[in-house]
Amino acid sequence: MKRPLLIIIIILEALLAFPLYSVVKWAFQEKKPMNILVLNKTVPALDRLTHRSFFWILNNERFVDSEKKSSYSFRNDYYGFYPLKPLRERQHRKKDYRLAELIELAESNDAVYFVDTYGVFFSEWYQSTVNRVRRTRKIYGGLNNNDQLLLAEMQLRDKLVVLEYNCFDFPTADLEKYKVEQMLGVKSTGWTGKYFESLDTTSSADFPLWMTGMYRKFYREPWTFTGPGIVLVKTREIVVLELGKHLTAPMPLIETPAEKAEKYGVIGTVPFTGWFDVIDPMESEVISQFTLPTTAAGDSLLSQNFLAGSFPAITVDPAKHLTYYFAGDFATNKIRYSTSYLSKQGFLMKTYYSEKDVNDPRRFFWLFYKPLVTSIFSDYYMTLDK
Repeated sequence: MKRPLLIIIIILEALLAFPLYSVVKWAFQEKKPMNILVLNKTVPALDRLTHRSFFWILNNERFVDSEKKSSYSFRNDYYGFYPLKPLRERQHRKKDYRLAELIELAESNDAVYFVDTYGVFFSEWYQSTVNRVRRTRKIYGGLNNNDQLLLAEMQLRDKLVVLEYNCFDFPTADLEKYKVEQMLGVKSTGWTGKYFESLDTTSSADFPLWMTGMYRKFYREPWTFTGPGIVLVKTREIVVLELGKHLTAPMPLIETPAEKAEKYGVIGTVPFTGWFDVIDPMESEVISQFTLPTTAAGDSLLSQNFLAGSFPAITVDPAKHLTYYFAGDFATNKIRYSTSYLSKQGFLMKTYYSEKDVNDPRRFFWLFYKPLVTSIFSDYYMTLDK
């Protein structure tokens, strides 16, 4: 056999052997029994993209149901909205907990993670209308009284509570919003925002056209934006930050001080492309900050709307460090679930994102969300009575 061919065969065998070794290593990894209640009311598709990456982490880190000793399923092991096959028939079911169950749920679960409480709406589910209206008739959603009471019961028992973006905004009622703000120790400003690769309305079929109508109504001017930018919206207000004019870089950044980055195992600075909300941290402890890379013109535009270029991305209660709020849509990540069966991704992880391109949005999952969630849940697991 010729030497070059032999070298190729050896390399191919090594590449095939590593995944097999990694799967076997994962299978023999020590399981971590821990009861985790997950709530996601915004699941408009069968791929369950809005929470799949969180379950990826649970599976990869070998967190299992304490009673069944089996891995969590991103398809079945959550409360909230369930789309049914075939999706074209637009059938669905809802899995809710009743008021009478709350005490038992708080007693039996070690942690709760509210991934998204926004919900599913008529235009999104039936896709029968162009996305020109910001808010259409609700099919299901909003943080309700039972949700708030469950969180309160978990806090009373000193258990881990994690909530994500959009717990305060529509369609959550004002009373529940206020109660949850008190529990988290933060205050919502009502502003939410997102990065867009292109502000051209023809750039994507998913572009939220309701923003253009909102802009025309507020400024009495046409929507003429075409390049990358960040859009901030409130109830009837809208701010558009354009790259080059208001921004020195296109994406919002999540920045974490060195000591906290080391504690949670996250990268110090990482771009974020999802939806986020602007909150006042009040007395809560800030772990990471959103930073908008603004120019002087951008700072002026923000100031005119009583906004700052930096605001909390992650907060935690300062006393017990058991109640976290992620002020961004952190759990929505396009990650292949099958890779969660590979133990310690090793050098393969570096093939999932660009090391050289600091603006590669895939870096967020691998260098921030994954280590953050792993650290929070693993550290908490060590405090449980085994």
